[in-house]
Amino acid sequence: MKSQIFMEFSEGRYTYINDTNKGPPDAIDIHHIIISRSSVQSYIFYVFILLSATFCFSFSVSHRCLSSLQDQSIAFLLIFSLAVCLVKSWRGKRVEKESVTILPSFGVQLETTYRSGRTVRHFVPISKILKPVLNECVTPVTCYWSLSLIIREEEELLLVFKELHPPITMLVPIWKALCAAIVSGEFTGVHSN
Repeated sequence: MKSQIFMEFSEGRYTYINDTNKGPPDAIDIHHIIISRSSVQSYIFYVFILLSATFCFSFSVSHRCLSSLQDQSIAFLLIFSLAVCLVKSWRGKRVEKESVTILPSFGVQLETTYRSGRTVRHFVPISKILKPVLNECVTPVTCYWSLSLIIREEEELLLVFKELHPPITMLVPIWKALCAAIVSGEFTGVHSN
């Protein structure tokens, strides 16, 4: 018989959702970190693009770079097209959420979903994961925590959240779930040398 455990909380601009399906054969443990959409930031960006396009068009008209109405129409269409392309490229690179799916018998799937709808997935078999670690990252401007995996026969750590920097309160439950999955994998003989 399967049961479902659901937990959700928010801190700052991040929302943490844990959706766990308990039952045979193993629990599927899904952790989502969702970033809230900043409508003010988007609005400011759109206004900036619109004002820049308007300035470029009015500058070219006032300096008589565009003498005929046909030239002005073409310039307006080009500037408007450039503004639309800038907005689309800016929106397409923004991350909407990052997820960690823990399948104790199989491995861990890392997933990044962008606002454009594109999703990037990376699967790591449980036999390759040596240990999950929490790291404190210090830069000249800020300090944040990150969750990484030590991978067998790899020189570098694998970041669990490549784009987002959620607070430590959201990383700890994911770290504990990863530790539990690794320990259960060791005791059931999943790891092979």
